[in-house]
Amino acid sequence: MTLLTGETDVFQAGNTSSSGVVFLARRRVGLAAARRKSAVERLSKQLDALSVEGWVLSARAMFGAPDREAWAYDSGFAHDVDVVGVFDAPSSAAALSGIAALESSGWDELASTEWMVGPREFAPVANEQRRAGAPSWGFLALWEWNDAWQAATESERREYDLECDVAFQADLHSGIDIAGRHRLDWANSWHHLGIWEADDLSTIDEAMREHERVADFKFTTSRHFIGRRRPLLAILGMNHV
Repeated sequence: MTLLTGETDVFQAGNTSSSGVVFLARRRVGLAAARRKSAVERLSKQLDALSVEGWVLSARAMFGAPDREAWAYDSGFAHDVDVVGVFDAPSSAAALSGIAALESSGWDELASTEWMVGPREFAPVANEQRRAGAPSWGFLALWEWNDAWQAATESERREYDLECDVAFQADLHSGIDIAGRHRLDWANSWHHLGIWEADDLSTIDEAMREHERVADFKFTTSRHFIGRRRPLLAILGMNHV
């Protein structure tokens, strides 16, 4: 895969044969407790099967953590979706067939979901202050290049990438992990997905201020999601009436 933008000091090409599987989901209301329990059990088995097939089921595991449990971000307190997250599938074909398997195994009974699929572009980048425990919060950014980026010259785009690198270096220094970047433009209006994990909301807030300072958003239109990191099945299995 040809990179849409060039490598930088922070971002290097990742395993472009793998494919990100992004989900934005709303829990279904009025589901009987027994039916919800059955759906969670069936979905758990399917997630285990995908893990055996080589799926990476959390941003934390994208850094090589020996954790095969599916994790996501509980986002209902701040957004119109209850859970957001991303997996890495071994290939785009595996991503599409895996989504179908997840939906039929119980996911569709538990939640209505917007799925997005796209190849990994850049590899995960660990922060400079990594601790043994996993971060508590996740931040997902979907964005597309705007008209100004389309009109910019190659040198202007390169200068922009290097300016943004200043902010990404600050992210890493502040304790944020960046789980690389995925391309979504082959099948979606959004061009990219970025995934951060951090210990607290104030760290993310300060990071966004630095991104604004370097004019990160002058070439993009973006949609952001934030949520507390929790086991995926615990979020989907909550009784929501």
